[in-house]
Amino acid sequence: MNSGHLSRCLGIALILSGLPGTLATAGPLDERIDQLAADLQAQVVAWRRDFHEHPELGNREFRTAAKVAERLRALGLDVRTNVAHTGVVGLLRGAKPGPVVALRSDMDALPVTEETDLPFRSRAQGEYNGHTVGVMHACGHDAHLAILLGAAEVLSRLKPDLHGSVKFIFQPAEEGAPPGEEGGAELMAKEGVLENPKVDAIFGLHVVPKRLGKILCRPGPFMAASQVLTIAVHGRQTHGAQPWRGIDPIVAASELVVVLQTVVSRQTDLTVAPAVVTIGSIHGGNRANIIPDDVTMVGTIRTFDQPMRERIQEQIRQTAEGIAAATGTKVDVTIGQSNPATFNDPKLTAQMLATLRRIAGNSLEPDTKWVTVAEDFAFFAQKVPGLYLHLGAAPNGLADDVSPPNHSPRFVIDESALLTGVRALASLAVDYLGAAGQ
Repeated sequence: MNSGHLSRCLGIALILSGLPGTLATAGPLDERIDQLAADLQAQVVAWRRDFHEHPELGNREFRTAAKVAERLRALGLDVRTNVAHTGVVGLLRGAKPGPVVALRSDMDALPVTEETDLPFRSRAQGEYNGHTVGVMHACGHDAHLAILLGAAEVLSRLKPDLHGSVKFIFQPAEEGAPPGEEGGAELMAKEGVLENPKVDAIFGLHVVPKRLGKILCRPGPFMAASQVLTIAVHGRQTHGAQPWRGIDPIVAASELVVVLQTVVSRQTDLTVAPAVVTIGSIHGGNRANIIPDDVTMVGTIRTFDQPMRERIQEQIRQTAEGIAAATGTKVDVTIGQSNPATFNDPKLTAQMLATLRRIAGNSLEPDTKWVTVAEDFAFFAQKVPGLYLHLGAAPNGLADDVSPPNHSPRFVIDESALLTGVRALASLAVDYLGAAGQ
């Protein structure tokens, strides 16, 4: 997306967000959703704890998928399995004609060893990049699974009143497929998950360490595009006591880490949109007295604007080549395929604000700040209008960003947020279908 298009989208969003809501703020179906969700709260918590205790890595969510499919079949839904490896899709056909809305949850866990004291904490292990690792739902996908199962339960009981159909998408590998494999939302979209029947709009959410009960979103770009950056620095091995007899890639890599910070801080116009370049891993050598041949650096690029993304990539290449020329090393720069920015359709966002206000009240932030983490829901939102939300789930009444973040081995949530999530997804589906049926 270029900066001009970005500005136009944001302008349209601001206009739309100021219009009166097109949906009723409350109604008989809303009250039934609230009551059904409250009745299911204990079951939703039990589902979440079961998924948390038995996490599985991307494209290996076999137990998780089986549990999900079993429950959806028990609700009488049409169920497809083995979508994009382990994905599950359930279709609820309402009694009345209308459009199709999709609700999505991710299913995979992370290669993280849990460090909480929860009685249902994970003790699972798995294989990741050739190593045995701890596995944990450190990003909250266990909560998303339970929330979407709860929404499926609620909506299945409202089938006689639904104007259209609801497609429940349980997606594997949001955190990325194993090396050499495809996966995630991109593969699900490629395999036609948004077709037959064709989806008209899609909704999703993510628990975050914000104050409990908050719902956060923004029209237009919401979460960043992400790319994996790999830089191989090639020198010439020599004895550590005689560095002049070789070419030291460690010194070159160290200088490169520092100078790369100027790509964002000194060469990028951050008044257009945020950007981040981070090096998260450096590997080279195995002894104190040997200068190695090679060093490999791995990092991430986060952007919202397409021209800015292209400029940053070129600046990274130029910087790496300049450092190589100055140090006598050689470099290979590889920038992986982009996970696109998660884009909330401005018109859909404005349309659903009344629903979100009913759920969150004054805790709704409909124009929250940019979020530089990424989410592959973006691949769905490229195909059909989408709206992605963040749901505050910080425990113990903590304020924003005080509790451990997503991906931390100490990540925990307040389970009362699950009820808000069920109400939100079920209400978004009902109100979208109801508006279309009027």
